[in-house]
Formats: sequence, C-alpha cells, structure tokens
Amino acid sequence: MTRTDESEVPQYLEGLRLEGQRFVVLGAGQGMGRQASHALAQAGARLVCVDKDADLADDVAKEVAGIPASGDMTCRDDVQQIFDTVVDADRGLGGLDGVVDIIGMARWLSVLDCPDEDFDWQLDMNLRHAYLAMQCAGRVLRNAGKGGNLVFVASVSGRTGAPMHGPYGAAKAGLMALVQTAAVEMAPYGIRVNAVAPGPILTPRMEIAMSDELRDANADNVPLGRMGRPADIAGALLFLVSDLASFVTGQTLVVDGGVGAKFPYPDPAAFPLSPPV
Repeated sequence: MTRTDESEVPQYLEGLRLEGQRFVVLGAGQGMGRQASHALAQAGARLVCVDKDADLADDVAKEVAGIPASGDMTCRDDVQQIFDTVVDADRGLGGLDGVVDIIGMARWLSVLDCPDEDFDWQLDMNLRHAYLAMQCAGRVLRNAGKGGNLVFVASVSGRTGAPMHGPYGAAKAGLMALVQTAAVEMAPYGIRVNAVAPGPILTPRMEIAMSDELRDANADNVPLGRMGRPADIAGALLFLVSDLASFVTGQTLVVDGGVGAKFPYPDPAAFPLSPPV
C-alpha cells in the first residue's frame, strides 16, 4: 500500500478549478442547466451547451463563451452526433473531460391513471437519455484514456414514495442505480460517475406553475426555510466534477434543504414528553 506524505497540504481552492477542461452540459438552456453552465465556465471549463431548444442553447453559449448544440437527447443518433461534434477539433472542443446532465421532466399523474405513452415518455426523459449520454460519453472518455467525470441530476422523488410522480420517481431511482453500476464499471478507466438529487427547487418552470400559496407551503416544509435555487444545484454539480471530489464516485448527493432528514411523523414537540400519569 502506498503511503501518503501527511506533511503535504493540497491547494484546496485550486481543487475547484477546471482550467481548460472540456465539458458538455445537457439541458443547458435554463434553470439548473444555465446555472451549471455558468459555474463550470467560472471554474475555467470550456463548454458545449446543449438544449433541445436551439435558441436557448445559443443564448447560454453566448453568456459563457461556449459552443451551442441542439438535439433530441432521447434519440441515440442525436446523442452520438453531439459527442462526435464535441471531440472534433474544428467544430467542437477537440476532446472531452466530462458531462453534466440536467435533463429531466415530470408529469403529475397517479399510478392508476397514467397512460402507457406518459409512462414511456417519462422514462425516456429521465432515464433513457441519461443512459445514452452515459454510454456515448463514457466510450469517448475510455478511449481517450485520461479519465473524466459524468454527473447526472436525479431527484428525491427516486428515494422515497412520490405521490403523482410514480413513473418519474421510478425513472430517477433507476438513474441512481445506473450511476452506481457505471461508477464501478468505469472506475478502472479513471472515470467518476455521480448524481445530485434535488429537493424542492424553484426553477423557471416551477415559478410559472406554482401559486404563491404552494410556494410558501413548500418553503415552510424545508428545515432551512426556503425552496432551493438552481444555483444550489449548480454548486453541488461543480463540487462533484472537481478534484475536491476526486475520491467520490457512485454517489448521489441529496440537496434538499434538510427535508429528507426530518422526523417523518407528527412533530414530537407538539406532544408531552411523557404520557400523563
């Protein structure tokens, strides 16, 4: 076993830097994807910003001096084309060091009422696309022989029962399981694979969809007293792709303001500490 020199002190802040590294951000157009693009760019990474909406991809790419790209990430041909372009020296970045995948979307339907087409759509949006990206990007990183990082956005809906989120929660649970398996399989190539599981995050879509009352109710349920922001997830993603997490792989980092840590039954403070005599 190799012993480390305990007298050496790493430059910890430098461990967050991604100077010159080449990343693809999938779902970069808005919300968590846009914030993740800015976080990576501020750390020094060069980016390809991918979104199904080409205009959104263009906008974010301009903000971070990246390269825009568009396609359907549930389609293998489109995913492969993205990574073929990324490694091209003339059209892309000339190589790849990592991927941050934000893509995901839910529809509010009960298990009893969910049509087959909705079930299939949610698995495509939340699991199949990640599998395709993991496979295509993983092969590029393996063949380059320099290691790399793959980080995906899962959800707390995949960790516990999620009423009205059955297919979505199942897909996100599958994604977290896939991350663990891929981490073990890719470790010999120096490729780390991790995920972030957000809790209640006030993304642009959620801001449109939620009433003020529902927003307040969600914030009241969070021990830290507020809903999360896209920047909260971007910070976690930046950590996982950085050298500060160089010994972290196969993990899902929960970012939920403490909701999952709460006692799941009625607040014991509302009851006497001991039964009356």
